[in-house]
Amino acid sequence: MSQRPFLLPPDPAAPFPPAELALRQPDGLLAVGGDLSPARLLNAYRGGIFPWFSAGQPILWWSPDPRTVFRTDGVRLSSKFRRSLRHSDWIARADTRFAEVIAACACLPRRGQDGTWITAEMQAAYVELHRLGHAHSVEVLDGATLVGGIYGVAVGRMFFGESMFSAESGGSKVALAALAHRLREWGWPLIDAQVENEHLRSLGAELWPRPDFLRMVAAKTQEPAEAGSWSARFGVLPANELA
Repeated sequence: MSQRPFLLPPDPAAPFPPAELALRQPDGLLAVGGDLSPARLLNAYRGGIFPWFSAGQPILWWSPDPRTVFRTDGVRLSSKFRRSLRHSDWIARADTRFAEVIAACACLPRRGQDGTWITAEMQAAYVELHRLGHAHSVEVLDGATLVGGIYGVAVGRMFFGESMFSAESGGSKVALAALAHRLREWGWPLIDAQVENEHLRSLGAELWPRPDFLRMVAAKTQEPAEAGSWSARFGVLPANELA
């Protein structure tokens, strides 16, 4: 195994090295360089790889082992939180305020982090993916106010989650649960959550060995699914239906 990450060639269509060749330390670092063009990003996700870097760093590409995932029938909300949703007026929609969701994710202070990895360059790249119908957001709304959201990338019938935020307590939980609810209805089995943390585990995230994850990705990204806005297909999902 190489002791250094691979240097990507300038051609955005060039293939990535196999994810199995990622480093153990730091866990999952596979490649460096390249760009955030749509072709490069979609190739990465098809290979179970994602970009993650901070301002001032080169673009870094990762495929950690194990991989944190949610089964779409496995998102877990506490009994207390579900009881609170029974009287909620919040609703969830999709692809109505993508740029606002990713900007909110970038601005959200996070424990143990100084600054954000969702740089202006990253935001622009994913807004372009959204324009092309590959990146999607779920917005949680209290009237016209955005109280939470999640965004990520869909390839075939596989959803790769990138980040979520809460402007009010529970907003991100509702966004994740609403996304999982709709994906389960559509027959999509999995949401990639990339790297584990305590909050994700509390919501039902699982750790999968990388080979198992890559097999699922290889299968599901090849299944037909039309790119485009999810707004009409997703519709309006009242939060109280998640209770």
